[in-house]
Amino acid sequence: MKFIDLSHTIFEGLVTYKGLPAPVICDYLSREQSRANYEEGTTFQIGKIEMVTNTGTYIDCPFHRFEQGKDLSEVDLEQFADLEAITIDARNVSAIGSEFFTGQVIRNKAVLVFTDWARHWNTAAYFENHPFLTAEAAEYLRECQVKLVGIDSHNIDDTRIRRRPVHTTLLAADILIVEHLCNLGELPQNGYRFNAVPPKFKGAGTFPVRAYAKLK
Repeated sequence: MKFIDLSHTIFEGLVTYKGLPAPVICDYLSREQSRANYEEGTTFQIGKIEMVTNTGTYIDCPFHRFEQGKDLSEVDLEQFADLEAITIDARNVSAIGSEFFTGQVIRNKAVLVFTDWARHWNTAAYFENHPFLTAEAAEYLRECQVKLVGIDSHNIDDTRIRRRPVHTTLLAADILIVEHLCNLGELPQNGYRFNAVPPKFKGAGTFPVRAYAKLK
């Protein structure tokens, strides 16, 4: 059994999406402060994190787009975990159309779109002219009843326009989305399982995940 980490590291000051604040990571209770509470030689640290939910590698569920959609606490665990997965190679393409998915066995699978855009992570280039799925691709994926769609790019939609047809189509069909993946080039095309489980928050539609693949 082999595990491949598909998540970026979150650190203080990381900008995941332009215009959204970077996380603040600090001590709520430092080890030095904790000394007064315990016997000599025993210390603890309690951390404090302030961040928006769209930070690092994160998952979108329907509530992110739709007020009446399922939030993180309402999505079944089976939709996040141990999903049969397939890797779609879409490198060197800007607009990823339905032709990349036709002829592939994708029904009931997690579909991970490998663009290699993660090589620009934490640089100015990451935010500009990133690859994305077309509206037609999203409709095809919905028709094929995939479980989840992931991408190693800045956004699954084209951010140069105000519309978000891919988010709208997929999340309306309860198809989860994972953005800002990495290391997809280390995956085979088939024969592995995908996991991207967030905390069980009520009233949140997006949250960071430790996404990973499990290879046989």
